[in-house]
Amino acid sequence: MKLPGRPERSSLGALILIAAVLGCSAAAFAFTAGWLSPGRLTPDRMIAALTPPSGPPLGHRRNHAKGICFTGTFEANGNGVELSRAKVFVQGSYPVLGRFNLGTADPNAVDATVRVRGLGLQISAADGEAWRMAMINPPVFAVSTPDAFHDLLIAAGKKDPEAMAAFIRANPEFAAFAAWAKSAPWTASYAEEPYNSLNSFVFTNAKGDEHAVRWSLVPAATPVPITQAELDKRGPDFLEQDITDRVKSAPQRWTLVTTVADPGDPTADPSRAWPDSRRKVQVGTLVVQRIEPERDGPCRDINFDPTVLPQGVSVSDDPFPAARSSVYRKSYDLRASEAADYPRSGTAKP
Repeated sequence: MKLPGRPERSSLGALILIAAVLGCSAAAFAFTAGWLSPGRLTPDRMIAALTPPSGPPLGHRRNHAKGICFTGTFEANGNGVELSRAKVFVQGSYPVLGRFNLGTADPNAVDATVRVRGLGLQISAADGEAWRMAMINPPVFAVSTPDAFHDLLIAAGKKDPEAMAAFIRANPEFAAFAAWAKSAPWTASYAEEPYNSLNSFVFTNAKGDEHAVRWSLVPAATPVPITQAELDKRGPDFLEQDITDRVKSAPQRWTLVTTVADPGDPTADPSRAWPDSRRKVQVGTLVVQRIEPERDGPCRDINFDPTVLPQGVSVSDDPFPAARSSVYRKSYDLRASEAADYPRSGTAKP
């Protein structure tokens, strides 16, 4: 039907424009997926690099496969509204679902053998809007790009020590992470660990002001250093038992501290720490109130995708959140399709 006063060819022009936009979007998606460049890093290639020689951990997450679920609250103190209009920064209490975990693809790993500990978290507003995050205990990430992380996995999986040496020469930023892994004290509890976003995000407040930020969960429990020999004497699952006992005794707490970047601070490279002098804002407290079953509990069907963000929080130029999102989704799809290898309850959710 021709609209009054509008040439017939304008409709054709509109269709051509829509087709062009859709075509460009499809091409961009194909490029992102690696379809147009065989050498490009894809979720499948990253999953393959994460897979141990013994085979994939069927029914489990492809990384951070070992962990324990919890529920609790986020007690916002109201300070965060200065930085972000996210509803969960308004003073009040918000339900959380989270998971303590180890940075390994082996769901049966001995706790004392895994250096990186993590925490996945979802904070939900009253209207259901969710903020998901995935944090780990190192102060910096191991490498500066997703491609370098893939190369690290490949080098670490080779028996030839020269492979790792060559990787380190090609990626000198790895030195900061290696120094932490070698010299930072171990603890015997998830409750004594800090957990860091490492990736940079953008907070936008009600006025439209934007701030590049990173955040950390700082434990209320005092970290107690423990030697590797002492850790080796403990059982293979001592971290799960310890956090279960602690939470039964009393809720465990972490302060959520947001660090605000100064102009010029690197936001695209999580291997580079910001100076300690940067402004920090305590925005609330994570309270872990209950340890939940890992196998059939509420964490089973959640994907702690760091790009699931509330209004007032957005991604920055850091390439890792998008890369992690695609790999997490692929990991989720794989474990969801392997229900027979890991009994599930309920219906799978994205």
